[in-house]
Amino acid sequence: MHLAIISLNYAPEEIGIGRYSTDMAVALAARGAEVEVICGKPYYPQWSVYEAYRGGGWRRTREQGVHITRCPHYVPAQPSGVKRIIHLASFAASALRPVAALVARPRARRPQLVLCVAPAIMSLVPAWIAARLSGAKLWVHVQDFEMEAAFATGLVDSASRTARLARLIEGRLLGLADIASSISPQMCAKLVEKGFRPDQVIEIRNWSDASCSFTPPQASPYRAQWAVGDRHVALYSGNIANKQGIEVLVEAARLLQHRRDILFVICGQGPNRAPLEALAAGLDNIQFHDLQPSERMGELLSLASVHLLPQIPGAADLVLPSKLTNMLASGRAVVATAEPGTGLYDEVDGCGTVTTPGKADEIAAALSTLIDDPQARESYGRAGAARAVERWSMARIIDRLEGFAQKLCDTTAAGGQG
Repeated sequence: MHLAIISLNYAPEEIGIGRYSTDMAVALAARGAEVEVICGKPYYPQWSVYEAYRGGGWRRTREQGVHITRCPHYVPAQPSGVKRIIHLASFAASALRPVAALVARPRARRPQLVLCVAPAIMSLVPAWIAARLSGAKLWVHVQDFEMEAAFATGLVDSASRTARLARLIEGRLLGLADIASSISPQMCAKLVEKGFRPDQVIEIRNWSDASCSFTPPQASPYRAQWAVGDRHVALYSGNIANKQGIEVLVEAARLLQHRRDILFVICGQGPNRAPLEALAAGLDNIQFHDLQPSERMGELLSLASVHLLPQIPGAADLVLPSKLTNMLASGRAVVATAEPGTGLYDEVDGCGTVTTPGKADEIAAALSTLIDDPQARESYGRAGAARAVERWSMARIIDRLEGFAQKLCDTTAAGGQG
């Protein structure tokens, strides 16, 4: 099996889409597939290209059995709606060069399958070129409905001319793909709403990190490192951006200032961190820290008594936060914000408490209740760990992905057309 993966985000990015694109490529290569990756230079979540990757144009390497071409692209320090579009378009344009090299090979060395990870949906243009000139199938894997998320977060006015054009472009681009997948049942249903037949859509979930080992909260080294003492930690770790709506956590911390046994810890980077810290000025029950190394993920998640997962209204079926998988695997209760019937609500229900998006008082009340009821916390935590095994086992998910990819490659080899 020979496949090409086009994904803006890739290692050494440690969170979000980059982690899953990397795991996917490495796992398939380890199982004997010939894997080519065309990706951007790492920049997320800081929205700044990592120092070791600045300059030098395109870079081609072989890492963990995967052939990788990293493309230069524009990265805005403050990603507004228009700047984000330019950012995504610049990667799609930059990817054309390695695509040209890929399709210039003898036909037997071209990919049998091209998998495009969205965001960036604009990458479907070079992916389509690669697929059609290779005689390959084109598969789009949607991690995030980026355009609708931009509308939901206010980056782009949903009633504007720009929004109408974006919807038109999205529909045309998705129409280029032969097959589509996404990470939750609700997001797969949205692909059908956008024009795919049900038999063209497959669910490929993100997975929990099986390499993590977890300890009781009191045993985490971070407790001493950050002077947590014997307080219960309500932890958020991840990107700090518009769609998370993390401001509500600061308001919840303000409501719980009288609870000296609860400490809010926010670990993350992103364009909204500085305003968030300014909002929290004067609060002594909240700490901010940078993202921690992936090899310490188990130690970090073990610090929590409760995990926090806010999301703004309207975003719960546009993206299923990748951080949820490891939150549940850690065996801790979760307090999330989502409306009933959404994908996020369904995933958290039974493993914690789901509150109304944007309601700080509900988060504060739910957190207080869980902290005061250790039996409920433990019960939710056990349910979450079991759900992580049941729904987010990496081996099972890669088995499913590999089997589906192999069928598509076999169809290509037999001369099938998309």
